[in-house]
Amino acid sequence: MSKFNIAKLRPARGRGPVTTTKRGVTHEGAPGYVRDVKGELFILAVCNLTGEDTFYESAGQRDDRFAQLVGAVAVDDVAWLLRFIKWLRTGANLRSAPLVAAAEAVHARLAAGRVGDNRALIDAALNRADEPGELLAYWQSRFGRALPKPVKRGLGDAALRLYAEYPLLKYDTGAKGVRFADVLCLAHPAGRRGGQSKDDLFRYAIDRRRGRDAAPAETLAMVRANAALRGLADGDPQALLDADRLRAAGMTWEDVLSLVGSKLPKAKLWEALIPSMGIMALARNLRNFDEAGVSDRVAAAVIARFTDPAQVAKSRMFPFRWLSAYEAAPSLRWGHALDRALQASLSNLPALPGRTLVLVDTSGSMTGLGLSARSKVTPLKTAAVFGVALAAKGEAVDLVGFANGVFTHPVGKGASVIREVDRFVKRSGEVGHGTNIAGSLRASYAGHDRVVIVSDMQTMGRDVSTAIPESTMMYGFNLGGYRVTALNTSRSNRVELGGLTDATFRMLPLIEAGRNADWPF
Repeated sequence: MSKFNIAKLRPARGRGPVTTTKRGVTHEGAPGYVRDVKGELFILAVCNLTGEDTFYESAGQRDDRFAQLVGAVAVDDVAWLLRFIKWLRTGANLRSAPLVAAAEAVHARLAAGRVGDNRALIDAALNRADEPGELLAYWQSRFGRALPKPVKRGLGDAALRLYAEYPLLKYDTGAKGVRFADVLCLAHPAGRRGGQSKDDLFRYAIDRRRGRDAAPAETLAMVRANAALRGLADGDPQALLDADRLRAAGMTWEDVLSLVGSKLPKAKLWEALIPSMGIMALARNLRNFDEAGVSDRVAAAVIARFTDPAQVAKSRMFPFRWLSAYEAAPSLRWGHALDRALQASLSNLPALPGRTLVLVDTSGSMTGLGLSARSKVTPLKTAAVFGVALAAKGEAVDLVGFANGVFTHPVGKGASVIREVDRFVKRSGEVGHGTNIAGSLRASYAGHDRVVIVSDMQTMGRDVSTAIPESTMMYGFNLGGYRVTALNTSRSNRVELGGLTDATFRMLPLIEAGRNADWPF
């Protein structure tokens, strides 16, 4: 996840300790100044809790601010917070933010003597079978080992809803500090509410955690099949080349490679695994497929999935991930399919109302190494994807490259993102090799509703915030990670974030929704 710094979207008017009032949260020493608590909480959550220091705020300070905001809203408007947490987990598809929010909210409400809704807050934050254990671990590390009854009941509700055979095999491993059994023994959910198979599953999870060598019940067909197949890994590894049997046993590709990866021909092994792999796992393993010599027949099945718009939309994969797969693919047989998948992924991008100016830095410093040690994609190419993808989707985007001067780069709706990105990157050096953000802004801005600057921020001069009207939203994506940057984020409507990821596409409309209290839930 990328680093971020989310600035206040209104002018800062005071410092000092923060106190809660009926109207919201106010800084002491600044009478009459009330922060928009829900807006600030919304923005902080959707920008994600990365656990890393940011440009202007340490991870600890940000975590404390998040907890404080959650506590204020939990006491003041729990109905709003419950909707918010549900949306964070299922709509925004975030994991850490809703989990932390639920725990902090319940703790604050219990401290304030508020009953009701606490159980629902816990349950609302959990949407994957390993998450009850993560919330339990967070609660105990933050508030101690004692579990209040609403927390137990909420964890129990989630366990009944989420615990099943496949999640048990996938997530309940020794690598987890808190296991399914730990949650079950503290929450005491009634397995009978889920039928005999749920009772049997809970009993098996507890037996396994306590080291009891108990055979799984007859109702646990997948668990039994998994155990049988694992038992054959040494004596008859060929059994793990049966794709149908692997699927029935809930075996993941990581499991199979770990068990028999060195004992079987890699091509046959991958061909057995591919039918049950998710589309994201397929995109990540194209090099492995080619190096193993996977047949064209099996490759055609992978290509069919990449070129199915419905599957691409369901995957929730955004353009950056598809571009990374395209760059990493070693053979030409994947290229056209990945290009089509990237185009189909544009349907996952949110709409940006009004007109958007995207300024991409094309100076020499943007053409160096990728944004991570593993990435071969240059910062310039990463930046170009952002503007090209939005324009190709059909958004009202003016894409401008800049250095010492500027150039416009028109992109038609439906244009190939990969081809247009390559064409844009080749224009590096066309208008010089320096970085003049303020001058480029003044030359390009024409009443746009928002401006997005993607640069390493090594600019001539420093504060570019006054180059356009203060009422216009200005976002700076700092790809260099420098502490001293070009935007003065104490000004209104000036936001700076670090790095670009697929989450960036979702972030802008969400930040504006938080600023305008236009909640998407």
